[in-house]
Amino acid sequence: MTPRDRLLACLVAVLWGVNFTAIHASLAHFPPFFLVALRFALIAVPTVLLVPRPAVPVRWLLGYGLGFGVLQFAFLYLAMDLGMPAGLSSLVLQASAPFTVLLAAVLLRERLSPRTAAGAGLAVVGLAGIAVHRGHLGGDAALVPVLLTLLGALGWALGNLSSRLAAPDSPLRLTLWMSVVPPLPMLALALVLDGPERIATSLTTLGASTGAPALLGLAYTVVVATVVGSGLWTTLMKRYPSSTVAPFSMLVPVAGLATSWLALGERVPLAELGLGVVVVAGVLVASARPRPRAGLATAPDPTGVPGPAALPDPVGAGRTGGTRAARSLSG
Repeated sequence: MTPRDRLLACLVAVLWGVNFTAIHASLAHFPPFFLVALRFALIAVPTVLLVPRPAVPVRWLLGYGLGFGVLQFAFLYLAMDLGMPAGLSSLVLQASAPFTVLLAAVLLRERLSPRTAAGAGLAVVGLAGIAVHRGHLGGDAALVPVLLTLLGALGWALGNLSSRLAAPDSPLRLTLWMSVVPPLPMLALALVLDGPERIATSLTTLGASTGAPALLGLAYTVVVATVVGSGLWTTLMKRYPSSTVAPFSMLVPVAGLATSWLALGERVPLAELGLGVVVVAGVLVASARPRPRAGLATAPDPTGVPGPAALPDPVGAGRTGGTRAARSLSG
């Protein structure tokens, strides 16, 4: 991965980390499932009217929307509505990184190097420790939001794989069109689980003290986190193997914990902070690129980054790699 793309991956991590505080502000006013539907509907309507559909198979577009849009945010928003702290949410959701690495190895046949496996395993240990610690602190009431957030992370991982298999001609258009998938299923869930009365109340009381922060949080989530952040992320997933890009998502908690501490006054127990350091260490180990041995001939790999000829990218980058992986899954 080039230095520029590493910086872009870190920028996405910051944008997504701040987003958890924005979600917290919106959930103080809107019910969770309706908020997800509203978030994506605000992007879906102009997308359908103004943006050409990307030239990708419909199944991968639906898979991206259902995984990244529906599963991830339905579970995450419910968890936060049930009391999951914003900063801790940003940390636990990064289970998507080891989930993506493992699913890519199994389903896409991406080669899992010992370094990547060790980094992902280290992150899993840290995340598991946080879940256990939460269980000891508050029993089932504290553990359930953590488990819901982990299910959201699994949805994110499935969305990651679908976006890679789609091999989009335009990652930004794929990101925008992904938003067309969640609104209807999330609105159906909102009507059943949030209830029409709670939805109506949230819309008719926007002049309340929680209304303005909720709308500002929603605007940040829609424009910055979804359009800008997800667009950059999808671009990186197109250029590089999933196992290279996904570990950067574990840097999100650095921004998430800092923002929630500064803006919300959230305090995280020292034990969980220590386990968070373990998670971040996992991303550093998993994303590090080994240096070629002296005297080893090099050749350009499909990502455009010079690397050892003996270590080709097992999936490739861009449309060719994604198509080959898709064929392996379909036949």
